Amino acid sequence: MPLPDHPILVVSYIDETRTALVSILETAGVAAVPCANFCEAENFALKELFSGVLMDLTSIIKSKGEEKIVAYTLANFFPTLRVRTMGAMLVPMSMPGSAKQDKNLDDFLRITCVAHRAKRLRKFRRHPVCLSTIVNHNCNEFKGFTLDISWGGMFNVDLDAERFCVGDQVSIFMPEFDCTISAEVRRIKPWKIQRHPPGIGLLFNELDETGENVIAGITRTSKEFDRDRLTS
Repeated sequence: MPLPDHPILVVSYIDETRTALVSILETAGVAAVPCANFCEAENFALKELFSGVLMDLTSIIKSKGEEKIVAYTLANFFPTLRVRTMGAMLVPMSMPGSAKQDKNLDDFLRITCVAHRAKRLRKFRRHPVCLSTIVNHNCNEFKGFTLDISWGGMFNVDLDAERFCVGDQVSIFMPEFDCTISAEVRRIKPWKIQRHPPGIGLLFNELDETGENVIAGITRTSKEFDRDRLTS
């Protein structure tokens, strides 16, 4: 059976445990990225694709404040196995109220992680908001509206999303704010797919001062404090 084609994040506050978990994964033929805490793991996951997370149960129990929020976010975003180590042996451990997890490392790697597409954490939280938009693409204008918006981009509803291609450069005019923001098309949702409104996922290019002020007003947050974390 195949193995994950992207690394697994390994998180433990304890050096010896972290080293042991990395060694177990490498012996199994899987790349591992060791992290001394959950916030460090989050920083890696914002930049690269990962197939799953291997978490030391003792570290989860000891985590507090921001660390606990990040641990919860990672566990709900990636395939996750919570474990204890006994020498060179890894023992999966469940937690009260936690989602069902695999009973052994082999199933976790070869079934669960392989079945889930490798992912990268979203950097900013999506805010559901409906704003009128005019998308300019190749000198043509298309009216639409936003489904959500964040500091990183937006999803713009468009009934003919297939007219765009991933990688296209567009500009989005928001009449309510008399503001134009440039962006790149990163994903396309065609009509009648996954019971989701059709449209395009847009990644903002660099925001100027006007754009930043508009996004701050819409989200009512500052950029540095609006990470996409689960809090409950």
